[in-house]
Amino acid sequence: MTDFETASKSFLISGKNYSYAMYVNKSGYLQHLYYGKRIDKTDVPFLISAHGENCAPDLSDFNADMLTDAMPAEAGSFGKGDFRSATVIVRRNDGSAMSSFKYLCHKTVKGAVKLAGQPCVRKADATLIITLKDDCSDTQIDLCYTASENSDVLVRNTVIRNCGKDAAEIVKAYSFCVQLPDTCGTYSALRLAGAWASERKPVTTPLAEGELKIQSAHGYSSHAMNPFLAVLAEDCGENNGECYGFNLLYSGSFAITAEVSSNKSVRVQGGINDYMFGWKLNGGESFVTPQAAVCYSAEGLGGMSRAYADFFRGYIINPDYVYKRRPIVVNNWEATYFDFDNEKLFKIIDEAPKLGIDTFVLDDGWFGKRDDDKSGLGDWFVNENKLKGGLKTVIDRCKKNGLKFGLWFEPEMVCEDSDLFRAHPDWAVKKEGVTPSRSRNQLVLDLTRGEVVDYLFNAVSKILKENEISYVKWDKNRDITENFTANLPAERQGEFAHRYTLGFYDLAERLTSGFPNVFFEGCAGGGGRFDGGAMYYFPQTWTSDDTDGLERTKIQWGTSFCYPVSSMSCHVSACPNHQTQRITPFDTRGAIASLGATGYELDLSKLSGEEKLKVKAQIENYKKTDGLVLRGDLYRLCNPFTSNYFCEMLVAKDKSEAYVVGERFRGDPCDHDRVLKLEGLDSNKVYKIVELGLTASGKALKGAGVMFPRLPDCGAWIWHIEEVK
Repeated sequence: MTDFETASKSFLISGKNYSYAMYVNKSGYLQHLYYGKRIDKTDVPFLISAHGENCAPDLSDFNADMLTDAMPAEAGSFGKGDFRSATVIVRRNDGSAMSSFKYLCHKTVKGAVKLAGQPCVRKADATLIITLKDDCSDTQIDLCYTASENSDVLVRNTVIRNCGKDAAEIVKAYSFCVQLPDTCGTYSALRLAGAWASERKPVTTPLAEGELKIQSAHGYSSHAMNPFLAVLAEDCGENNGECYGFNLLYSGSFAITAEVSSNKSVRVQGGINDYMFGWKLNGGESFVTPQAAVCYSAEGLGGMSRAYADFFRGYIINPDYVYKRRPIVVNNWEATYFDFDNEKLFKIIDEAPKLGIDTFVLDDGWFGKRDDDKSGLGDWFVNENKLKGGLKTVIDRCKKNGLKFGLWFEPEMVCEDSDLFRAHPDWAVKKEGVTPSRSRNQLVLDLTRGEVVDYLFNAVSKILKENEISYVKWDKNRDITENFTANLPAERQGEFAHRYTLGFYDLAERLTSGFPNVFFEGCAGGGGRFDGGAMYYFPQTWTSDDTDGLERTKIQWGTSFCYPVSSMSCHVSACPNHQTQRITPFDTRGAIASLGATGYELDLSKLSGEEKLKVKAQIENYKKTDGLVLRGDLYRLCNPFTSNYFCEMLVAKDKSEAYVVGERFRGDPCDHDRVLKLEGLDSNKVYKIVELGLTASGKALKGAGVMFPRLPDCGAWIWHIEEVK
C-alpha cells in the first residue's frame, strides 16, 4: 500500500507489519521520516513536524548546502555539503562529479516492474517510483520502492539516467539508501562471513562512528561474504526487539555499508561494488541497479528470518517449483569422484530405489577428456570411453529402476587442456602478456561476450534435448581474476564484473526458461553463490561442500538468517567425513540433512544392512516432514556457536504441527537437566510430542519447555509434534 499526500508532499508505504515514510522537504530534497512498526497516514503530519523539519536545511540560509550533512536523505548526494557516502556518483567529461539530488516527480505503477536482464521480484501490489533531478548535471535517478500488503519486505532499486547529450561515467551505483535514527542506544551489525566449506557464519559487531563495509570483489557473491547485512537495535534478540535486514538480490561483486555519522544516525546503503567499477552512460541511456530486499522486524532476528523466507518463497523462487516436493537424490561425487564407469554407477543406481531415493545425479567427469580436474572443462560432449554407450545407458538403467536422471555441469569454466580452449583461447578471462591465475586447473569463460553465452547455451541445450534429464546441478568452482575482457575498450573495463554477472543471468534465464521441466540446483564450489539473485533461477542451492554432521549445523544456522530452509540442499555423506575427517552417527547426519532438501552423497552399494535400513527410515521421515521444509516457519532454538547444542524447529503456518531437530556436540558430564522451550506453537492448542509420548498445551511447551535428551558426542534427536484435536 502506498499513499501520497499532496499538500505535504509526503509518502507512506506500508506492508504486512511495517511502514516507511518520507517527504519532500522545504529545500526540495526527498527526506526520510520513519521506518518501523506499521502506522497510519494520519501519523505522517506528526512525523514531519517532530522529525522532518528539524533536519531539513533552509534554502534561505546562506549555509544551507552545508546543513545537508545531518539530513536523513533517501539518496545520498556528493560534494555539496553531505560528507557521508553517496548513493550514486556520476563523473562528467570535465571530471566533475558533485551532485544534489532533489525531487522532480513521482508515479505509482500497479504491480512489480520487471528488470530486463536481471532477477527481480515476480509480483507485488505496487511500485512507487520517485524521480530526483541533480541540480549540478543532466543526471536523473529513479528511486523504486516495490511493496506488497502481505509481505514485510520492501524491495528497492535505483535507475540512473543521463538526460544530457554528452557521455558520462557512473562510478558508484548503489541500489538503496536507508536512514536509521539515533535512538540513544547502540546498533550492532550482523553479517554472514566465511570461506569455502565454512560459509555464512554470523558475525556481530557494534556499529560506531565511521563506516562498516562488507563486500565481495570475487566476481560473484562468494563464500567469503554473503550479500546480506542486518542492523540490530540494542534490545534485539532471536525473538524480540527491532532489527533491519538488507539483502541484495544480486550474484556479482557487491558492497553494503553502514555508516554512523556525527549525529549518531546510521545510513545503510548497498549495491554493485564500486571498487574498480565504472559504467559509460551515453546521452539518453539508463542504467538499472540490482534490487535489494529490505526487511523490518519487531520480533527479533527470528521474525526477520521468517519474513525473508516468506518473501523468497512467495516472490522470488520459481513458482512452478517453490512448493513442489523436491527430488531425493543420490549424487556419485563423493562415492567415486572421477573414477567411475558404467558398472560402478549401476551398483549405486540399482540400490537407490530400494531405499526410497528417486533421482540419480551424475557429477563431474562424464564429458570430454575428463579423468581428473586438469582437463576437459568446456567440452560438453559425452566421454564414451568412460561411459560405454553414452549417457543413454546410464539413463536407461535409471529408468529400469524407476529413477529420474540428473547431470552436473560447470558451464562458466574452461580448462586450458580442452578442445574449447584450443579453438577459442580468447574466450577465457585473461590479459595477454599476464600469466593467468589458475584455480582447480581452470580459467573462467568470458560471459561478457555474447558468443560465449551462445556457445554455452547451445552446448548445454544439446545435452538436455538429446537425453531424458530432469535435474541439473550447475557448479562454479573458482573466483574471477584478471578482470579484463578484450571485448571492451580500455575506458570501459570497469564494466567487466557487472557485465559478467549479466551474462550469467542471461545464460541462466535462457536455460531455465528453455527447459522448464528440468529442476536446476545452484552450486559454486558449494555455497559460493548462495544469494537472492541466483535463487530466482535455482529453487535450491548446494549449501556447502562441507557435509560434516556437526559443521553443517553452523552453516545451515547462518544461512537461515535470510534464506528459507527449502533453498538449502543438504545431503548425508560418508564417514569419516571427506572434508573434516570427523565421524558422526548416521542418524545425526540424516537428522541435520532433513532440515532442507535432503539427499545422499555416498556409495549406496557399500552401506551395511543396518545403514540401508536407516536410509529408508530417514527418507520416510523426510516425506512426512517435507511440507514443513517447503512451507513452514523456522524457529532457531539453540545456537551452535554459543552453546553445546544445535536445535531448530519448523512450525506449520496454522500451528497444527511442528518438527524439531537437535544435536548435542559433546557429552559433557554436567551438561544435563537443561530445558528446551519450544517456540512458535499456539498457546491455546494442545500438542503431543510423538517420540516422547508427552501431551501439553502450547503455553506449557513454550513457557516451561521440555528436558533435553541425554546424548553422546554428536548425538541427535528428532521430535514430531502434532496438535491434539
